[in-house]
Amino acid sequence: MLKKSIKFNCIYFDGARPCRFKTVCNNCHFYEAREKRILIIKFASAGDVLRTTAILPAIRNKYPNSHLTWLVHDSASGILTDNRHIDRILIYNLEALCLLMVEEFDLVISLDKAKEAAALASLVKASKKCGFGLDKNGVIYPFNKESEYSFLLGLDNNLKFRKNKLTYQEMIFDIANLGYKNERSQMELSRKELEFADDFLKHHKINKRDTLIGINTGAGNTFANKFLKPDKIIELIKLLNKDMDAKIVLFGGPDEEKINKYISKACGKKAINAGCHNSIKTFSALVSRCSAIVTADTLALHIAVSLKVPVVALFGPTCPEEINLYNQGVKIVSDISCAPCYKKECSSVITCMDKIGKIRIMESLKHILSKKARKKQEI
Repeated sequence: MLKKSIKFNCIYFDGARPCRFKTVCNNCHFYEAREKRILIIKFASAGDVLRTTAILPAIRNKYPNSHLTWLVHDSASGILTDNRHIDRILIYNLEALCLLMVEEFDLVISLDKAKEAAALASLVKASKKCGFGLDKNGVIYPFNKESEYSFLLGLDNNLKFRKNKLTYQEMIFDIANLGYKNERSQMELSRKELEFADDFLKHHKINKRDTLIGINTGAGNTFANKFLKPDKIIELIKLLNKDMDAKIVLFGGPDEEKINKYISKACGKKAINAGCHNSIKTFSALVSRCSAIVTADTLALHIAVSLKVPVVALFGPTCPEEINLYNQGVKIVSDISCAPCYKKECSSVITCMDKIGKIRIMESLKHILSKKARKKQEI
């Protein structure tokens, strides 16, 4: 009797509390049948999680009445908050594991090659799976034919470093059987977060007419030599301040706190320190107020692209081909012979980032800012 009177498959029903419309199921005018239950597994890093959000609108278009869950590490979950395409964010913990061992899905999109993520993708009950799983020998393997190219990319350095021309977005759209139409990542900022950024600018007497260049000084510690050395950043800041009359704001995370203080002290009023303990969203709001940003292949790059902030992207140990700037930036690729390498340690006296000159960065900034100005005039 209960099963007949309660609409268990309604997209607004969860069984624990009244739905958003505060009605019982009988004669409810808001009932919408849930057509598909979809699980995305992408744990980390935050930058990879952000650029993976590009698939969300395409999923919604293909499965309009689906219920979409995203399983993610807590450290990257801030990227997904307030995203209108996601019905539920599950943080990877014991509670989430318990839920996933009971629930069933129509589709699992597993995009993380971490073994624990692939293992979960294999264990979860679903009628269709794409991406990567873990077999009985503890080995990662592709679920579907469309995942094989991305799978091989992780095994073949020649394919990854020399032959591949596909961006990350093109590859994940192929994996999920979605037609790629140059969709970009999804970043939602609240009014409170944007007001935080505006208050920061006001406090430092920066107005909308100023050319504000953001310099992101870090790039994580996964790969060696991913960003410029502090003294080279100081030289760049002095050049930009003199030649472009630009105001500079320094970005970074907790690992860059000492570096940014060192740069700020050396540059004085020429560089404003944005702090190294901002949340992902307040960090993003500050980036959104920049005229352009200089960054390595890291979270700040993906934030700038998502928010349509012009970017000068610096590439040393990682592959530029996998990054889509959506025609709003310039890639500066080190011409050193050993790059890309994806090495965690480097013994070279002259590194890949040492080969990228400050004049080249400045000229690239001028180019993208003039391009931005022309677009404004056309509008």
